[in-house]
Amino acid sequence: WQRRLPMCLTSGRAWLCQRLRCGRSCTALQESRMKMGKELSIRTASAEDAAGLLEIYRPYVEHTAITFEYEIPTVGEFEERITNTLKRYPYLVAEKDHEMVGYAYVSPFKERAAYDWSVETSIYVRKEAKQQGIGRRLYDRLEQILRQQGILNANACIAYPEEEDEYLTKNSVEFHRHLGYDMVGEFHNCGYKFDRWYHMVWMEKMIGEHRSGQDFPKNFPQIREEAESMLSKL
Repeated sequence: WQRRLPMCLTSGRAWLCQRLRCGRSCTALQESRMKMGKELSIRTASAEDAAGLLEIYRPYVEHTAITFEYEIPTVGEFEERITNTLKRYPYLVAEKDHEMVGYAYVSPFKERAAYDWSVETSIYVRKEAKQQGIGRRLYDRLEQILRQQGILNANACIAYPEEEDEYLTKNSVEFHRHLGYDMVGEFHNCGYKFDRWYHMVWMEKMIGEHRSGQDFPKNFPQIREEAESMLSKL
Protein backbone atom coordinates (compact mmCIF):
# COMPACT_ATOMS: atom_id res chain seq x y z
CA TRP A 1 0.00 0.00 0.00
CA GLN A 2 2.90 2.34 0.61
CA ARG A 3 3.83 2.33 -3.09
CA ARG A 4 0.40 3.78 -3.91
CA LEU A 5 0.79 6.77 -1.60
CA PRO A 6 1.47 10.15 -3.20
CA MET A 7 5.12 11.20 -3.22
CA CYS A 8 4.46 14.05 -0.78
CA LEU A 9 3.04 11.60 1.78
CA THR A 10 5.83 9.06 1.46
CA SER A 11 8.40 11.84 1.75
CA GLY A 12 6.57 13.17 4.78
CA ARG A 13 6.51 9.71 6.34
CA ALA A 14 10.26 9.32 5.78
CA TRP A 15 10.85 12.75 7.30
CA LEU A 16 8.71 11.83 10.31
CA CYS A 17 10.55 8.53 10.82
CA GLN A 18 13.87 10.32 10.57
CA ARG A 19 12.74 12.87 13.15
CA LEU A 20 11.54 10.09 15.46
CA ARG A 21 14.81 8.19 15.12
CA CYS A 22 16.77 11.41 15.71
CA GLY A 23 14.58 12.18 18.69
CA ARG A 24 15.30 8.81 20.23
CA SER A 25 19.04 9.18 19.56
CA CYS A 26 19.15 12.69 20.95
CA THR A 27 17.17 11.64 23.99
CA ALA A 28 19.55 8.73 24.59
CA LEU A 29 22.52 11.08 24.28
CA GLN A 30 20.97 13.56 26.70
CA GLU A 31 20.17 10.76 29.15
CA SER A 32 23.77 9.49 28.87
CA ARG A 33 25.10 12.96 29.60
CA MET A 34 22.71 13.40 32.51
CA LYS A 35 23.79 10.02 33.90
CA MET A 36 27.43 11.04 33.53
CA GLY A 37 26.70 14.28 35.37
CA LYS A 38 25.04 12.40 38.21
CA GLU A 39 27.80 9.80 38.48
CA LEU A 40 30.66 12.29 38.41
CA SER A 41 31.27 14.41 41.49
CA ILE A 42 34.03 16.89 42.23
CA ARG A 43 35.21 17.79 45.69
CA THR A 44 38.18 19.21 47.54
CA ALA A 45 40.99 16.70 47.95
CA SER A 46 42.52 15.83 51.31
CA ALA A 47 45.75 14.22 52.45
CA GLU A 48 43.81 10.96 52.87
CA ASP A 49 43.36 10.87 49.08
CA ALA A 50 47.10 10.73 48.46
CA ALA A 51 47.38 6.98 47.82
CA GLY A 52 44.48 6.96 45.37
CA LEU A 53 45.66 10.05 43.49
CA LEU A 54 49.19 8.70 43.35
CA GLU A 55 47.88 5.67 41.45
CA ILE A 56 46.49 8.05 38.83
CA TYR A 57 49.78 9.93 38.64
CA ARG A 58 52.08 6.88 38.66
CA PRO A 59 51.63 5.89 34.96
CA TYR A 60 52.36 9.46 33.88
CA VAL A 61 55.76 9.23 35.58
CA GLU A 62 56.56 5.68 34.48
CA HIS A 63 55.31 5.69 30.91
CA THR A 64 55.00 9.28 29.63
CA ALA A 65 56.89 12.53 29.27
CA ILE A 66 53.76 14.48 30.21
CA THR A 67 55.46 14.99 33.55
CA PHE A 68 59.21 15.52 33.64
CA GLU A 69 59.40 13.84 37.04
CA TYR A 70 61.64 10.75 37.04
CA GLU A 71 60.85 9.14 40.39
CA ILE A 72 57.40 8.22 41.69
CA PRO A 73 56.71 10.20 44.87
CA THR A 74 55.99 8.33 48.08
CA VAL A 75 52.51 8.51 49.57
CA GLY A 76 53.94 10.72 52.30
CA GLU A 77 55.41 13.12 49.75
CA PHE A 78 52.09 13.23 47.90
CA GLU A 79 50.23 13.94 51.14
CA GLU A 80 52.57 16.86 51.75
CA ARG A 81 51.99 18.22 48.24
CA ILE A 82 48.23 18.18 48.74
CA THR A 83 48.42 19.76 52.20
CA ASN A 84 50.79 22.52 51.06
CA THR A 85 48.66 23.33 48.03
CA LEU A 86 45.47 23.65 50.09
CA LYS A 87 47.05 26.31 52.30
CA ARG A 88 46.70 28.69 49.39
CA TYR A 89 44.94 27.13 46.41
CA PRO A 90 42.24 24.60 45.49
CA TYR A 91 43.09 20.96 44.92
CA LEU A 92 40.16 19.10 43.38
CA VAL A 93 39.45 15.42 42.87
CA ALA A 94 36.86 13.93 40.52
CA GLU A 95 35.04 10.74 41.50
CA LYS A 96 32.87 8.48 39.40
CA ASP A 97 30.99 5.61 41.01
CA HIS A 98 32.97 6.30 44.20
CA GLU A 99 36.32 5.86 42.40
CA MET A 100 38.83 8.66 41.96
CA VAL A 101 39.25 9.26 38.23
CA GLY A 102 41.13 12.56 38.04
CA TYR A 103 42.43 15.56 39.87
CA ALA A 104 43.42 19.17 39.22
CA TYR A 105 45.18 21.83 41.24
CA VAL A 106 47.18 25.02 40.89
CA SER A 107 50.50 26.24 42.18
CA PRO A 108 52.20 29.65 42.21
CA PHE A 109 53.23 30.93 38.80
CA LYS A 110 56.17 32.68 40.48
CA GLU A 111 56.87 33.45 44.13
CA ARG A 112 57.28 37.26 43.87
CA ALA A 113 54.31 39.27 45.18
CA ALA A 114 53.60 40.91 41.82
CA TYR A 115 52.73 37.47 40.41
CA ASP A 116 50.05 36.74 43.03
CA TRP A 117 47.21 37.02 40.50
CA SER A 118 48.70 34.29 38.31
CA VAL A 119 48.79 30.53 38.87
CA GLU A 120 50.06 27.43 37.10
CA THR A 121 47.44 24.76 36.49
CA SER A 122 47.93 20.97 36.54
CA ILE A 123 45.53 18.18 35.69
CA TYR A 124 45.72 14.39 35.52
CA VAL A 125 42.95 11.98 34.50
CA ARG A 126 43.00 8.22 34.89
CA LYS A 127 43.88 6.67 31.53
CA GLU A 128 40.75 4.50 31.41
CA ALA A 129 38.55 7.54 32.12
CA LYS A 130 39.79 9.83 29.36
CA GLN A 131 37.50 11.17 26.61
CA GLN A 132 34.57 11.43 29.04
CA GLY A 133 34.64 15.16 29.71
CA ILE A 134 36.23 14.76 33.13
CA GLY A 135 39.14 17.08 32.38
CA ARG A 136 36.83 19.85 31.21
CA ARG A 137 34.62 19.47 34.27
CA LEU A 138 37.63 19.66 36.59
CA TYR A 139 38.99 22.76 34.87
CA ASP A 140 35.59 24.44 34.85
CA ARG A 141 35.23 23.99 38.61
CA LEU A 142 38.83 24.97 39.21
CA GLU A 143 38.38 28.23 37.30
CA GLN A 144 35.20 29.04 39.20
CA ILE A 145 37.05 28.75 42.49
CA LEU A 146 40.03 30.73 41.22
CA ARG A 147 37.68 33.55 40.23
CA GLN A 148 36.24 33.48 43.74
CA GLN A 149 39.77 33.92 45.04
CA GLY A 150 40.49 36.81 42.69
CA ILE A 151 42.97 34.99 40.45
CA LEU A 152 43.18 36.53 36.97
CA ASN A 153 45.65 34.48 34.94
CA ALA A 154 45.70 30.68 34.53
CA ASN A 155 48.94 29.41 33.00
CA ALA A 156 49.74 25.90 31.83
CA CYS A 157 53.30 24.54 31.46
CA ILE A 158 53.09 21.67 28.96
CA ALA A 159 55.66 19.19 27.66
CA TYR A 160 55.70 19.33 23.87
CA PRO A 161 57.37 17.01 21.34
CA GLU A 162 59.13 17.97 18.15
CA GLU A 163 57.43 14.88 16.76
CA GLU A 164 54.88 12.78 18.60
CA ASP A 165 56.14 9.49 19.99
CA GLU A 166 55.05 6.71 22.35
CA TYR A 167 55.78 8.89 25.38
CA LEU A 168 54.33 12.26 24.39
CA THR A 169 51.74 13.64 21.96
CA LYS A 170 50.40 17.13 21.34
CA ASN A 171 47.01 16.25 22.83
CA SER A 172 47.51 18.32 25.97
CA VAL A 173 48.12 21.47 23.95
CA GLU A 174 44.98 20.79 21.92
CA PHE A 175 42.99 20.13 25.09
CA HIS A 176 44.04 23.47 26.58
CA ARG A 177 43.45 25.32 23.32
CA HIS A 178 39.94 23.87 23.20
CA LEU A 179 39.34 25.27 26.70
CA GLY A 180 40.37 28.78 25.69
CA TYR A 181 44.11 28.79 26.40
CA ASP A 182 46.43 30.63 24.00
CA MET A 183 50.00 29.68 23.16
CA VAL A 184 52.46 32.29 24.46
CA GLY A 185 55.92 30.72 24.36
CA GLU A 186 58.07 27.68 23.65
CA PHE A 187 61.33 26.56 25.22
CA HIS A 188 63.33 24.15 23.10
CA ASN A 189 64.95 20.89 24.21
CA CYS A 190 64.67 21.77 27.89
CA GLY A 191 63.38 18.43 29.21
CA TYR A 192 65.26 15.14 28.93
CA LYS A 193 63.43 11.89 29.60
CA PHE A 194 63.50 8.38 28.10
CA ASP A 195 66.80 9.23 26.38
CA ARG A 196 65.29 11.99 24.25
CA TRP A 197 64.79 15.74 24.41
CA TYR A 198 61.43 17.49 24.64
CA HIS A 199 60.28 21.07 24.34
CA MET A 200 58.10 22.87 26.85
CA VAL A 201 55.39 25.42 26.04
CA TRP A 202 53.46 27.94 28.08
CA MET A 203 49.77 28.57 27.46
CA GLU A 204 47.61 31.14 29.21
CA LYS A 205 43.96 31.96 29.81
CA MET A 206 42.65 35.20 31.27
CA ILE A 207 39.86 34.43 33.73
CA GLY A 208 39.37 37.85 35.32
CA GLU A 209 39.54 41.58 34.67
CA HIS A 210 42.86 43.38 35.05
CA ARG A 211 42.48 46.90 36.47
CA SER A 212 44.22 49.45 38.64
CA GLY A 213 43.61 49.31 42.39
CA GLN A 214 43.46 45.50 42.12
CA ASP A 215 42.62 43.70 45.36
CA PHE A 216 45.03 40.95 46.36
CA PRO A 217 43.70 37.41 45.87
CA LYS A 218 42.30 35.50 48.82
CA ASN A 219 43.83 32.26 49.98
CA PHE A 220 41.72 29.16 49.44
CA PRO A 221 40.91 28.61 53.15
CA GLN A 222 39.24 32.06 53.15
CA ILE A 223 36.71 31.03 50.50
CA ARG A 224 36.72 27.27 51.04
CA GLU A 225 33.24 27.10 52.57
CA GLU A 226 31.77 29.05 49.66
CA ALA A 227 33.70 26.97 47.13
CA GLU A 228 32.59 23.66 48.60
CA SER A 229 29.01 24.86 48.73
CA MET A 230 29.29 25.60 45.01
CA LEU A 231 30.79 22.17 44.29
CA SER A 232 28.02 20.38 46.19
CA LYS A 233 25.36 22.02 44.03
CA LEU A 234 26.88 21.06 40.67
